[in-house]
Amino acid sequence: MAPIVRVVDLWKEYREDGQVVTQALRGASLEVAPGEVVALFGKSGSGKTTLLNMLAGLDRPTRGTVEIDGRNLEDLGESGRTRLRRSRLGFIFQFFNLLPTLTAFENVYLALELAGKTDPRAAQRALENVGLKGKEGRYPHELSGGEQQRVAVARAIVKEPALVLADEPTGNLDTATGDQILQLITERCREAAMSLIMVTHTPLACKYADRILKMADGVVTDGDRCD
Repeated sequence: MAPIVRVVDLWKEYREDGQVVTQALRGASLEVAPGEVVALFGKSGSGKTTLLNMLAGLDRPTRGTVEIDGRNLEDLGESGRTRLRRSRLGFIFQFFNLLPTLTAFENVYLALELAGKTDPRAAQRALENVGLKGKEGRYPHELSGGEQQRVAVARAIVKEPALVLADEPTGNLDTATGDQILQLITERCREAAMSLIMVTHTPLACKYADRILKMADGVVTDGDRCD
C-alpha cells in the first residue's frame, strides 16, 4: 500500500542578503502509512513546525520532495495545494484557532463547506462524537480550553481527511485534559482509518502513537520512546 506521506531529502534554508542564516530542515525524510498514528517528538527549534508547514503545503522547501496522498505538492501549484488542504487534510493547533464569531457548530460546518460538502448532520455527528452534544450553539469564549480543543478535533475530522496534522495539540491544556484530548484524537483517527501526525515536545503524545519519530537539528530519525 502506498504511503499517505512521503518526504525525501527535504531541506529548508532561510537566507538574508543571499547568505544562508538558518537551516531549519537538513535532509529530512519520512513515510507514513495510511491509518498510521505517528508522534513526531523533538525539542523547540528542532524543525518540527517547519516540517509540518511543508506537509501542509503552507511553505515550500529549498529542495527535496513532499508527496501527500500520492501527489507531489510542488507539482500542484498554489491553487492545487489549497484544494488539497481543504479536502484531504485536517488540522489541530495548540491554540485551537477557532473563529471567535462562529458557534461550535459553525466552526465545524465551515470546514465541511470549504471541502465542498454541505450536510449539516455530519457536523452535528462530529460534535457528538467528541462529547459536545448540547453545546453546538456556544461560542468559543463560552467553552473551556478542553472543550475548545474538542471543537477543533471535530473540525479536523468532520470531512474524514486522509491525513490529520496536529501541532502541539495539548500544549495549551493541563496534563489531565491533554491526556483526554490525545486519547480522543487517536481514537477518532483510528476509527476512520485517518493517518495522524502529532508534533510534540512532551512525552505525553508518544504513548498513543503506533510509531515514534524523533527530530533534532532538522533531521528525522526513528525512535522507540520519547525522552
